[in-house]
Amino acid sequence: MNLPRYLFGSSSYGEIGILAGGIDKNGRILKSVELYNSKLGTWECLSDMNLSRKNCGGFFMDGKFYVLGGISNQGEVLTCGEEYNMETRAWRRINDMLPDWDGPVRQLIRPSPMIAVVKNQVYVADITTNMVKKYDKSNNTWNVVKSLPVRADSTNGWGLGFRAFGDKLLVIGGNRGINDDVVVFYSWRPEDGNGEGPEWDILSIIERAVYPIWPLTFFLP
Repeated sequence: MNLPRYLFGSSSYGEIGILAGGIDKNGRILKSVELYNSKLGTWECLSDMNLSRKNCGGFFMDGKFYVLGGISNQGEVLTCGEEYNMETRAWRRINDMLPDWDGPVRQLIRPSPMIAVVKNQVYVADITTNMVKKYDKSNNTWNVVKSLPVRADSTNGWGLGFRAFGDKLLVIGGNRGINDDVVVFYSWRPEDGNGEGPEWDILSIIERAVYPIWPLTFFLP
């Protein structure tokens, strides 16, 4: 990268990936954005976001890149989002895009928003209620669609992965027993219907896991 960073928001779209915000090596919270082209192997600096933010989430929806939530330079919990138009190369701020579900105190110690996009529909794992919520583009609100298959609130979301893969949502993490530490891979297809049924499918179980699966920051195609 042109400017090394961590705790940034990121996502991929075809051969490109965008990384936004985060913290630099001096601890400064950033508003700068970079685009990586895997076909060309190049990094490109994009225009800055409106706000500096760390611990934010990133995703593509309808061909546009979005940054959601995070913490500002002043330590403020950000409920606004920002939309980057790939054609106009401009940012648009979206107020109240991510409600402050768990308050400013717990937000400071939780990971970045857990976001997954399936068929241009955005889902988030709300760790305070252990629910999956879906974003309503028409009125900028979130609706509960299903409960998570694991309890995430006890660890503030650390140790849990929430991503999209094809037409499914994946949840990675969780323990099945007191003396039996495992990592479980769950999947659910949103088009199968909302509510408590059908249940999450268990894809795989890794026995005797020593370290938790931390929030996933790599790109999935």
